[in-house]
Amino acid sequence: MNTIVVTVLMIIVAYLAGSISSAILVCKMRGLPDPRTNGSGNPGATNVLRIGGASSAILVLFFDMLKGAVPSYLSYLLGLDAASLGFIAVAACLGHIYPVFFQFKGGKGVATAFGAMAPIGHDLALCLVATWVVLVFITRYSSVSAMATAILAPIYTWWLDERFVLPVAMLSTLILIRHKDNIERLRIGEETKVTRKRTNKKA
Repeated sequence: MNTIVVTVLMIIVAYLAGSISSAILVCKMRGLPDPRTNGSGNPGATNVLRIGGASSAILVLFFDMLKGAVPSYLSYLLGLDAASLGFIAVAACLGHIYPVFFQFKGGKGVATAFGAMAPIGHDLALCLVATWVVLVFITRYSSVSAMATAILAPIYTWWLDERFVLPVAMLSTLILIRHKDNIERLRIGEETKVTRKRTNKKA
């Protein structure tokens, strides 16, 4: 099959996979409030942590990463070039950000982007996860952790496997663009910190 046709088909598949909102579905299955109208209003793992606790957030994080990883890895197995892989990975993130199945109202695309980067290698995946965890522990800001990890991701990739610097840079740019509102809230001191759901205790 023609490479261009395969690329276009994989872009469509990636977008549709990205459009499956893990946060909304997990919250529905667990009887939790809609993440689009509760907490920060962002249907992502961090907001689910706020309204539903750690176990729900971990599920969302896993499936959000998976829907980025699977299309990217399949495209790699199909022998597509780095630029095509970048567009396919970006399509998965755009599906998460603008999901066709949920009125085009989605999240930031961070976990999906990191999931799309993960198949490049275990070393890169470990670097990304470790950077995010350490920074969120230090700063308590998910947005700061995500942006810093996105900035470092192309550098990690250049160090570990320079063939994929272009697609990773494309994903990192998308993450930074999606955080422009967070940057403004950080500037004026109104950004929400990461907190876990607290269980109300009876007297």
